[in-house]
Amino acid sequence: MVRGEFQRLALLMGESAIERLAKIRVLIVGIGGVGSWCAEALVRSGVGNIALLDSDTICITNINRQVEALQSNVGEFKTEALAKRLKEINRNCNITIYNEVFSKETAPHFDIEHTDYVIDAIDSIQYKLDLIEYCQGKTTLFSSMGTACKLDPSQLRTGDIWETEGCPLARMVRAGLRKRGFLGRFVCVYSKEIIEKRNDIEVSCGTDKCLCCKAHIPGATETSIEWCSKKAVINGSCVTVTATAGMILASLVLRDIQ
Repeated sequence: MVRGEFQRLALLMGESAIERLAKIRVLIVGIGGVGSWCAEALVRSGVGNIALLDSDTICITNINRQVEALQSNVGEFKTEALAKRLKEINRNCNITIYNEVFSKETAPHFDIEHTDYVIDAIDSIQYKLDLIEYCQGKTTLFSSMGTACKLDPSQLRTGDIWETEGCPLARMVRAGLRKRGFLGRFVCVYSKEIIEKRNDIEVSCGTDKCLCCKAHIPGATETSIEWCSKKAVINGSCVTVTATAGMILASLVLRDIQ
């Protein structure tokens, strides 16, 4: 008998699919605007084992697009805040958290060889390439390309990385993979939408709780907080796009199980 939380999905996918979802292991790398919503959708769909990998803490500027970000938990690790929320959805879900960065050096820490699906929601191009390369031949990878600087979620598409077009991040990923001699294939979520960046808004955090901000600024202290305006690039983003991309990534897992 399917548990009450998942009976509506069982009516759509069948009882055997719900049983498979309860057994699979999913690793989500990057639980920001895309990855956090993907995690929520997977847990609400009965995925029984999920790992959350992200080294960042919650900044107040995350509130506009990340499901775990609240006024009350600014400064907490994203993984820990999201794990609390997911346990409230499905107490039987086994949740593992890693407050780390994925890289070539840390890759062996995460048991990817025994993971059924890896969701790539990384922003950093170097670490994104590391993850894509490491997953090849070990597991099924679904990857998110660029979702910043976009307002129209209806323009999101799925496709093979080598067939993407119009997405600047996907272009950089393809170029980086070619340099590494990577010829593998994987499905990604991307958008062709291009919106001109605005530079007429002063970006300021305005809180002393954002530990992530201090980490980016050499010599920063509890009383001398400058925000991420010190970053080389800050792009605008919208929850309707990032969340939709996360939902699409979750749907790729569900449809693959089906």
